[in-house]
Amino acid sequence: MSFVVIASLVVVIVCATLLPLSRHTAWWVRDLDFPRLQIAFVACAVLVAEAVLLDMDEPVSAFLVILTAACLVYQGWWILPYTRPFANEVKLAVGGAPGERIRILTANVLTPNRQSDVLIALIRAHRPHVFVTLETDQWWQDRLDVLAPAYPYSMKCPLDNLYGMHVYSNLPLEDGKIQFLVEDDIPSMHAMVVLDSGRKVRMHFLHPAPPSPTEHDESTERDAELLVVAKSVAGLDTPVIVAGDLNDVAWSTTTRLFRKISGLLDPRIGRGMFNSFHADHWFLRWPLDHLFHSQHFTLGFIRRLPHFGSDHFPVLVELVFDEVRGAQQEGLTADREDHALADEKIAAEPVTVDDVHEPQG
Repeated sequence: MSFVVIASLVVVIVCATLLPLSRHTAWWVRDLDFPRLQIAFVACAVLVAEAVLLDMDEPVSAFLVILTAACLVYQGWWILPYTRPFANEVKLAVGGAPGERIRILTANVLTPNRQSDVLIALIRAHRPHVFVTLETDQWWQDRLDVLAPAYPYSMKCPLDNLYGMHVYSNLPLEDGKIQFLVEDDIPSMHAMVVLDSGRKVRMHFLHPAPPSPTEHDESTERDAELLVVAKSVAGLDTPVIVAGDLNDVAWSTTTRLFRKISGLLDPRIGRGMFNSFHADHWFLRWPLDHLFHSQHFTLGFIRRLPHFGSDHFPVLVELVFDEVRGAQQEGLTADREDHALADEKIAAEPVTVDDVHEPQG
């Protein structure tokens, strides 16, 4: 009986490990990119069970151990960069003038959540220069507008479909534009932010729809939106920040492809996962809320903030402009196959790189 149970679990682990290797865009395939940590924990538990319950003199038992161990190592390879033993991709800031800092808070509020006072208290306590809220409708806009005196610059798109978006800033926003790049009811926001030093930073805020049985059968919409923005910012001399709930985990093939094509850096590498979803279930948490930036910046800090009633935790990041030290940072590099894959994913949807607004200061 023990052998049958263990063998069945190994089959599940192997299938969950191999399926994401496919380029298939079906939601049930792509969503297996998410639980790599959970699969690794299950594989570790199964290894212990195999050592205790199986007869290792039997070749089939050894085969099961090898399969389980291989899956554990492979899953670990994906998540290892988001653990502290791994080298930091982004350097920790050293000094830096106050006017060269930018602090950004990202919060998916969960539209039915009514604990706006808790989020507003967090914003007042941590004083971000810019905060972006996702899933915000008119009710949320009316509450957040209490912060307007401190955040006089804003971009607002209240929606009732779980894809409303608001950006509030105490730094000037120039040439801002709200776009519906891939889907007519899912906005993105693009603007130039002017730091206190006068330096201008190009910012893109995104919240593409996820592949899921209740949203989209495939990941093509999400992938295309991420990758057209990646191509639009690749190789720019202007400082760039891309932030939002990307409905994708940090270690997925699509997010890695986004980083390769865009050349942007991930400040979580070597520091932790900073899992932002699901706030109510500790055993089902993934890093869905992201901030990527160009080499122009080093990291002041990154924090996951307390629960405020949403299914997401807010994430707070402070970046410091340091072009000299930043030039020493290296992210992922795209090869010819990566560019071909990105072009293929973009071609699956009616959007091109030229459609992405390029804010000018």
